Amino acid sequence: MPVEVIMPMLGMAQETGKVVRWLKTEGDAVAKAEPLMEVETDKVTVEIEAPAAGTLAGVTAAEGEDVPVGQVIAYVLGDGEEVPRENRGQVLQSRTEGAPPEPKPEPWPYAGLQALPPRRTLASPKARRLARERGVPIEEIAGSGPYGAVQAADVQGLASVPAVSSAWQTMARRMAEIWRDVPHFYLSREVDATRLNGWREAVRKRQGYERVTHTDLLVKIAAAALAEHPRVNGSAEVNVGVAVATDDALVVPVIHGADRLELRAVVEHRVDLVARAREGKLRLEDVQGGTFTISNLGMFGVDSFGAIVNAPQAAILAVGRITDRVVAVGGEPAVRPTFILTLSLDHRAIDGAIGARFLDTLVSLVEEPAGLVS
Repeated sequence: MPVEVIMPMLGMAQETGKVVRWLKTEGDAVAKAEPLMEVETDKVTVEIEAPAAGTLAGVTAAEGEDVPVGQVIAYVLGDGEEVPRENRGQVLQSRTEGAPPEPKPEPWPYAGLQALPPRRTLASPKARRLARERGVPIEEIAGSGPYGAVQAADVQGLASVPAVSSAWQTMARRMAEIWRDVPHFYLSREVDATRLNGWREAVRKRQGYERVTHTDLLVKIAAAALAEHPRVNGSAEVNVGVAVATDDALVVPVIHGADRLELRAVVEHRVDLVARAREGKLRLEDVQGGTFTISNLGMFGVDSFGAIVNAPQAAILAVGRITDRVVAVGGEPAVRPTFILTLSLDHRAIDGAIGARFLDTLVSLVEEPAGLVS
């Protein structure tokens, strides 16, 4: 029988997928598990393999087209087989209810805690009217008014905004939803980076560690702190995501089992993930399972910022630049390299005391990382 090629559900909250590129054309012979097409989701672009060996036929989804999850978009035919005309382009039906499979919401790891109802986006009446006339959801417009309220000028200024990729649009929509639904609070500390700098310089002199960065060291430190504070981690596994800016969107590849990795392995994973993120070659497993995220903007000269929690995680660490500052040492002014760490937390899962204890452990390890040196 002809084997259906369907748009797969690659994420728990995914409703559609975009066919970025067909790697085979109609009439080509394909081998089972051979890369067949590239599909873009809200997190990553992945290669989809052929479900069987045969000939590709009945392609109904064009490159660049958004397709509902579960829809048949092609067939793989055996010898003498033809495309079933009555099934072409139809949505794969559920065996039990005769309906497309319903995407499940991404699980929130804090069982027993109820999510807050969505907050209504603040906006002026004129802004709402203009948004309706333009067909733009008010929730997707960044507001410049008090408390982020959307004003008429914000809607009117949309016309001058340059076109962005679909990946960026998806990321923006997801960030807007998280910002609306997750009650954030922030904890900040200025941290002495003297020992951290010393650790990095010492490690970089060793063969195989030439590419170690402050972010690598912070992954090790955060993983150790998360192991001591499982409430902040929200999982038995410690999987640290690292925010990476690409031309299309912000992505967060994950270093899995970071608390069990030696520093060399952390560096190797980070270098590989960042390179593949910027080449658009991340796999789905590279962006799944994160329990905590680090976002470092220090290399751009940013002193401090508050990052948006990468739900369903409960916390994200924002890292500012390391620079010399005058601080009090033993009651006397002294110049020390310092930087600002800002922890953003989901108040549904973590209160101020839990967050403060975690941040204190984190800072202690930054300022005295001797136990982590490897």
